[in-house]
Amino acid sequence: MSMNDLIAVSRRYGADLDYVVAGGGNTSWKTSGELYIKGSGTSLDTITEAGFVKMDRKKLAAIWTSSYPEDQERRESAVLEDMMAARCAGEEKKRPSVETLLHDLLPFAFVVHTHPALVNGITCSAQGSEAAHDLFGVDCLWIPSTNPGYVLCKSVKDAWRDHASKTGRQPAFILLQNHGIFVAAESVAGIDATYGRVMDAINARVTRRADFSPLGLDAVSGAASSSKIQKAGALLAVLAGSGGLAVVHHAVDKELARLTASQEAFSVLAKPFSPDHIVYAGSDFLFAEGPGPELEKDYADFVTRHGRAPKLAAVRVLGVFGIGANEKSARLAVDLFRDAAKIAAYVEAFGGPRYMTPDQIDFINNWEVERYRSKISTGA
Repeated sequence: MSMNDLIAVSRRYGADLDYVVAGGGNTSWKTSGELYIKGSGTSLDTITEAGFVKMDRKKLAAIWTSSYPEDQERRESAVLEDMMAARCAGEEKKRPSVETLLHDLLPFAFVVHTHPALVNGITCSAQGSEAAHDLFGVDCLWIPSTNPGYVLCKSVKDAWRDHASKTGRQPAFILLQNHGIFVAAESVAGIDATYGRVMDAINARVTRRADFSPLGLDAVSGAASSSKIQKAGALLAVLAGSGGLAVVHHAVDKELARLTASQEAFSVLAKPFSPDHIVYAGSDFLFAEGPGPELEKDYADFVTRHGRAPKLAAVRVLGVFGIGANEKSARLAVDLFRDAAKIAAYVEAFGGPRYMTPDQIDFINNWEVERYRSKISTGA
């Protein structure tokens, strides 16, 4: 019965774009001896029992008593090796979520971790910790920005223990700065109740919401036209194709038109808010002044500066273009850009944006775990 509950709650939250975009988020259910955790890169909205990895909790607990290298790349590789060794028999072809240890240490049967833009309106804001304390008090455990993986799990483990010691109670949920939310409960009803409370409280404080309503092309600019959009898309496909043709997905609406009206307007999204934005849309977005020679020059300058091609390009007044090896990866780049645009609007109520730091951005760009997740979820 509980596996059916896990599948149902995973699909429900996974299918709701207010909570999950792309392959983000994960869920779990545990017994005294086993943990069932979403496999890395698996989509929550369509997950079946086969999408969960059955883990031995005794072997997971033993990881906390092991010693690991100080070097982060070697450490994460060693922890991953031990975590893979904690899979139960028959699960060898699956790869558990990188946050498996965190799920296992939370003392509740169900855990649902998501990255809602509304919640990240607080976690990615300058006054996030103050707002969380004001709204939720001791029910919330706030975790400052920490690189994903073993270090994050260790930080939560220590902070959870300290919180319970100081307050005499377990926190109802965890807010991870520049990341998302973990909700744990003994039942799915408990999960839903906590999420409802959190979302309602933040909603009541928000002062602006991104407006993604349709916008006629003639309203974007008198100079805009479908031919210019086609020209820009075709040029990007050639520039990113490296001999072949990349796939380009275009989008424009009232919010995207506002953000691409100028370099200054676009600058609010010049840096990433969370790991998901880096994985699917890149850590840097290209902004071009026009669809012709300007785009070609700005594209070449971007590649020279960053040493890689952009996953998302914005062309002034024309909107944004996701760029990928297939339609799914190109569309997801746009989806994650829209997610970032939502967050940029929400953070206005909480002191403005707080972006990921350069070292955190470098960590995600070079982390094998995130490359694996991107490959599995996009097929690219």
